Amino acid sequence: MDKNKQQTFSSGLYLVSTPIGNMEDITFRALNVLKNSDIVLCEDTRRSGKLLSHFQIKSKLLSYHKFNEKKVSYKIIDSIKKNKVISLITDAGTPTISDPGMILVNKCIEENLSVYPIPGSSAATSAVSVSGFSDQYLFYGFLTKKENELENTLKSLCNLDYSIVFFIPAPKINFYILQFKQYFFDRKIVIAREMTKIHEEFIRGKVESIKSLSENLKGELTVVPSEKIKEKNIKKEINESVKIEIKQMLKKYSHKDVVEFISKKENLQKRIIYCLLWIIHLQHRFFKVRFCWEQILLCTQLLNI
Repeated sequence: MDKNKQQTFSSGLYLVSTPIGNMEDITFRALNVLKNSDIVLCEDTRRSGKLLSHFQIKSKLLSYHKFNEKKVSYKIIDSIKKNKVISLITDAGTPTISDPGMILVNKCIEENLSVYPIPGSSAATSAVSVSGFSDQYLFYGFLTKKENELENTLKSLCNLDYSIVFFIPAPKINFYILQFKQYFFDRKIVIAREMTKIHEEFIRGKVESIKSLSENLKGELTVVPSEKIKEKNIKKEINESVKIEIKQMLKKYSHKDVVEFISKKENLQKRIIYCLLWIIHLQHRFFKVRFCWEQILLCTQLLNI
């Protein structure tokens, strides 16, 4: 480390946020830290190399990802103890937020070594800021791929009356949309893709009405279901004759077809009809209960059952 670095930067680990798409979103402080780092840790040296090259930064890059972070962390700790300035960046956004880095941060804390946040771009806060939803939100990140764990996770989250931020791989979005329709049916949603880039897009609507997206999408999407929608005045109830008609139709038609038909015929909100379908299933034990009790109680109140 040269004298200028010693005068400007203390040794330690610097968590440097990088742009989530638009290069102009990087901060002056981030550039200054990266230029004066002895080593810049990154997930993909080729991708991060383009970032550093764009800003004419010649600091040494070292690969650091979930498959080698335990091994590399020990070497980095030794480097910091030798008064080195180490920066950690991710492919996009803030390090350690649904990205590698937690192990290294904890080792620094255990060794009483300094860790410095260099804030900047964040897909989570960017999506929430344009959602129009409550500013009381929870960040979850990536959902599990395991069916049983996913079911338990969504069952717990559906009880919470907050906006929730998820990161979802684009090729898997349609699968997760179907899951959200089961657990977050009473909410709005915004799906953010290509944020800060030329083809930036925000898909908005009610969870129950969101259509499947293209299977050719790439990258990661930021998906935010809203807090629960509170509807104060439900003007219409489903009378007994309609309930009987729905039960008869279920013997021949799919749930979707039944909901579409009854909604148009009786001028009822689809969510009320879906509530009734779930109650009917519960009463006859036709399927494994997947819905939280709070939703079931809400359904009974809406339907006057």
